Amino acid sequence: MDEYQLINGIQQGDRKSYQILVETYQRMVVNTCLGIVHNREDAEDLAQDVFLEIFRTADNFRGDSKISTWLYRIATNRSLNLIRNNKRKRFFQTIEETFTGGRNRASEISENRSDQPDQNITDEQRSALLHRALDRLPAKQRTAFTLNKYEELSYLQIAEIMEISLASVESQIYRAKKNLQQLLLECYKKKCV
Repeated sequence: MDEYQLINGIQQGDRKSYQILVETYQRMVVNTCLGIVHNREDAEDLAQDVFLEIFRTADNFRGDSKISTWLYRIATNRSLNLIRNNKRKRFFQTIEETFTGGRNRASEISENRSDQPDQNITDEQRSALLHRALDRLPAKQRTAFTLNKYEELSYLQIAEIMEISLASVESQIYRAKKNLQQLLLECYKKKCV
């Protein structure tokens, strides 16, 4: 079944076409979300939302791009929205903790961290450190970098998904790499692991 037949089937309400779409693209959508939100459960929830949105809005698909591009775009937008919403929640929790005398997360982290500078960094710690650094990047840089490095998409595919020029993709990825280097270097100097 080609893409036209698949979308046409979904637009007609054919459950088999929808099932084929999910089976074909589920791993890609979950991995895209996971690369942005860094949490398997959130990524799986987001993937379900993406496929529900596809089912509800299939009539809006114009066929200007591939189905995979459409899915990447929706998955990326949903993931970035989740991150934005979580940042707002954390901001308000911090304010609440300030006024209620609650402990903040930074003090909990510093209490849990070992003060031994010679301690080896595990792969899990490196991964967590990288994810924290990625989360500090501007949204466009994080998205372009994630799609390129985690999803192994070409710059041309990323340009289509993000609806920006090829030169902009190159610039976003270059800036993301430079910013990540700087963030990781600062962390290394501060021994924040």
